[in-house]
Amino acid sequence: MWDYRSCLISSLCAASLLASAASAEPIRIGVVAVGAFAPVYVAQERGYFAAAGVPAELVYFDAAAPVAVATVSGDIDFGVTAVTAAFYNLAGQGELKIIAAAAHEAPGFQLQALVASRHAVENGLKSLKDLGGRSFALTTKGAPPIYVVGARLAEKYGFDFKSITLVQLQTIPNISTALAGGRADFSAVSFTTGLAPLIDRGDIKLMGWVGDEAPWQFGIVLTATKTADARRDTVDKFLAAYRKGARDYQDAVTAADGKRKDGPDADAMIAILAKYTKQSPADVKLGIPYLDADARLDVADVLNQVRFYKSLGLVKSEVDGKGLIDRRFVVALPEH
Repeated sequence: MWDYRSCLISSLCAASLLASAASAEPIRIGVVAVGAFAPVYVAQERGYFAAAGVPAELVYFDAAAPVAVATVSGDIDFGVTAVTAAFYNLAGQGELKIIAAAAHEAPGFQLQALVASRHAVENGLKSLKDLGGRSFALTTKGAPPIYVVGARLAEKYGFDFKSITLVQLQTIPNISTALAGGRADFSAVSFTTGLAPLIDRGDIKLMGWVGDEAPWQFGIVLTATKTADARRDTVDKFLAAYRKGARDYQDAVTAADGKRKDGPDADAMIAILAKYTKQSPADVKLGIPYLDADARLDVADVLNQVRFYKSLGLVKSEVDGKGLIDRRFVVALPEH
C-alpha cells in the first residue's frame, strides 16, 4: 500500500541530501606521501572532510617545496608538508600563511634517522659529536635536515657547521645510494625510505633519532593568504576535519603522557597510513611520527628556523617570521 507520509519523508531526506551536496565546497590538499602527514589520510579515509562540508581530493607531490608553489598558484587549496627555506621565502612575499601544525619531532618517536656511511664510521665518525668536518648528504641546501644539523645538533654537540661540506643530491634515493657507496658521510632522512636493508647489510649505521636528539617542528599546514582572508569558513571546516584526524591518530599511537604507545586503534591507524603512503604496514611501523592532537604549532621553533635560515642567507633578511603565522587559525604549542 502506498504510504504518502513515508514517501514525503523520503523525498524530503533526498532533497536535503542533494542540497547538502550542492552546498559542499570541494577542496584539493597537497601532500607528500609520508606518515608525517597522518591527519590528512585519517580525515580522508574516515570521511571527516566530507562530513565537514569540504569533500577533499588529495594531490601528491614528490617534495615539500612544490606543495607551497602549488598553493600560491591555486592548483591546491591547502598544503600539508615539511617546512623548508623555500617555503619561508615564498611565504615572506605575503602569499602564504601557516594555519596549523603537522608532525613534530619528539623523543621516543622514530620519524627521521641520523645515519652515517660505513666508510665514515671506519674513519672516525663514531658519534654525533664527530660530525664537524664531514660531508652531509641532503636533497637541497634549504631542505629540513640542514636546520636539524646546522642549528640543533651543532649547538648541542659544539661542532662548527661551517666545516661541514653539503652534498646536494636532489632525491632521498640518491642520498641512500651516496651513503651506501661512501660518497657522503652522513645524513638525516625518514627511516621509512628504504634504510632498514642498508642498515641490516652494514652499508650504513644508525647514529640516532632526530626526535631524541633535536626535537623540532618538522611539518606545517599552509594555505594561500587570499584563501585565509576570503574563505575563512572553508579554512575552519578544513581544520576541524584535520584536527579530528589528528586526534584519532594521537589516540592510536600515543599514551596519555605523550609517550609512544599503541592503543586499541593502532592497527587500523597503521593500515590507513600504509594505504595512503603506499608502504607496507611493517614499514609504516618503523617510522611512527608524533603529531599533536590539536595540531598546535611550535611557534618558538618556527621563529628560530627563520633566524637560522637568515643566518645562512637562505631566507631574505626582510622576511618576518611572526607575519607568516596566521593567528586566526593557529593554536600555539606552550613554550617549554
